[in-house]
Amino acid sequence: MVQIIWLVAAVLVLFSLGYFGYSRYLARFVELDDANTTPAHKYEDGQEYVPAKKPVLLGHHYSSIAGGAPIVGPITAGVVWGWVPALLWIAIGNPLLGATHDFVSLSASLRHEGKSIGYIIGQYVGERGKNMLLWFAFLTIVLVVAVFALVVAIVFNAYPEAATASLIYIGLAVLLGAYLYQLNLPFIPGTVAFVVAMFVGVFLGIQYPLALFEPASRAPTQTLVLFEGMGGTWLPGAEALGVNTAAWVPIILLYGALASALPVWVLLQPRDYLSSFLLYTGVGGALLAIIVGTLLGSSSQPLVTNLEPYYGFIGRSGAPLFPLLFITIACGTISGFHSLVSSGTTSKQLNKESDARLIGYGGMLGEGLLAIVALSTVAIVSPDVGGGIGLALPTFAEGGGIILTSFGIPPTFGGPFMALVLVSFLLTSTDTAVRLGRYMMEEIVGTPESSVESVATNRYSNAAIQAVPAYVLITSGSWLTLWQLFGGANQLLAALALLTATVWLANWDDSKQLISTGAPMALMVIITVLGLGWLAFHDNLYVKFIQGEWGGAPTLFAQLSAVVQIVLALTLVGLGVGLVVIGYRNISSVRGQGTGTPVADGGSSRDD
Repeated sequence: MVQIIWLVAAVLVLFSLGYFGYSRYLARFVELDDANTTPAHKYEDGQEYVPAKKPVLLGHHYSSIAGGAPIVGPITAGVVWGWVPALLWIAIGNPLLGATHDFVSLSASLRHEGKSIGYIIGQYVGERGKNMLLWFAFLTIVLVVAVFALVVAIVFNAYPEAATASLIYIGLAVLLGAYLYQLNLPFIPGTVAFVVAMFVGVFLGIQYPLALFEPASRAPTQTLVLFEGMGGTWLPGAEALGVNTAAWVPIILLYGALASALPVWVLLQPRDYLSSFLLYTGVGGALLAIIVGTLLGSSSQPLVTNLEPYYGFIGRSGAPLFPLLFITIACGTISGFHSLVSSGTTSKQLNKESDARLIGYGGMLGEGLLAIVALSTVAIVSPDVGGGIGLALPTFAEGGGIILTSFGIPPTFGGPFMALVLVSFLLTSTDTAVRLGRYMMEEIVGTPESSVESVATNRYSNAAIQAVPAYVLITSGSWLTLWQLFGGANQLLAALALLTATVWLANWDDSKQLISTGAPMALMVIITVLGLGWLAFHDNLYVKFIQGEWGGAPTLFAQLSAVVQIVLALTLVGLGVGLVVIGYRNISSVRGQGTGTPVADGGSSRDD
């Protein structure tokens, strides 16, 4: 067994080198300059373009990018293949690939009026490439919404305390938005008052847990069950997910749809700012608790690894380490979803260009810290591999509660608190994803010229377009393949965001080196295409339809979900490979024949 503190130390050292060394180089490389007017100031409209203070925007950005993925991914990978492969991919890949990806996506959007990566690549390779990337992003968003809504529902079922606390903190966020933006009251006193109220909400959640139907067995005896004794087995997905989990899913999807339609000052900015204090406390507190508990021996049990370092190339679930380890860990190392956040909402709120280094590069390192905390919790608890997501998520709360005992915090408080930390990440990412999906569709359609296009771009109907297929995927109960499909799509999107940055740099200046973005892009294309192919042909087509191994009765929802997953995987591969070919041709043309006509600061355009 190895002390957990050594896992944390390895990550802190490599992340520090990345931030103080490599990110400084990248900031000079893309020529950040505070003399430039950011899109938030240039197009300020009170709705989408709203300049934000650095700590507020960092809180929003970090909360939006750090969903459940950097928790669930490392936990799942650690249990299947061992903690060493997971640690190495997080510690090395995050500063070199993930943080670079987030930073250049944000920087490119700054130089293109706060537009998305789809718009940016369209400036250089034409309308066809733009629409391909936007459709890819939109399909990925559907998977993001499905996965995050499912994970929130599972946590609410396992920890009803988190459901109550989440409702309270969402209400507080709306009040904070009115306090800051409508009443224009003092920032610091308001922050203190609302943060204190939020932690009071955690206490109230522990005292008054809330469930819709009968929750998980670990739920407190005083849990308030709204529909107690009313069955609920008729709910879609109830057999696979459990009645209470299945009941929460549509409510969470409805929340995401409604929250995404509100102006950013009403809920998104203040809620993300508030939740950032939960997240900093949870992640920072857990890291500090590991150090204190190790040095003073004050934790309730030794903080050592109870997982094996390595379970072999074919892990305990029968899955090959390459390429599935990488798309299983997903956001803990690199995430294409972050490029949508960086170029979709963050770039529209950045106060000055120099803020991009901390928010873009530093924000991703923060997600890596969350990933190592998640890996630490599962290494301590060492759950049975057969538990799936229903065990993985409670493991984070259980292991986190054990770690926090280093400060004398009882597990009865520490566990629910860590569950709320997880949910606060997830809720922010869910409605941010729906909002980004609307942006994608608006850019695909442009100016609506028919009733169908008007419906597709409407903020309410567009949310339904995303929520319905997400609900179909969730109700299948096929967690592992859905998670890895999400990971594969998400990381292939990261490869395409890096492709976009590479095309931008190539068109900007012949002297710009393309290794920093091009090498990670090529690596991620190989990994994700192979991973998505494995999921489509092996896990779904061969195992389910040919061998008939469904892990239970092959319900209509399960079969429909498997078909949707196959079609999605192959569609994403086709779009991704097609875009890589188009991008490569553009780069070869530009570097061989010179740049086109400049269209933005730090870029130029070329037609097909």
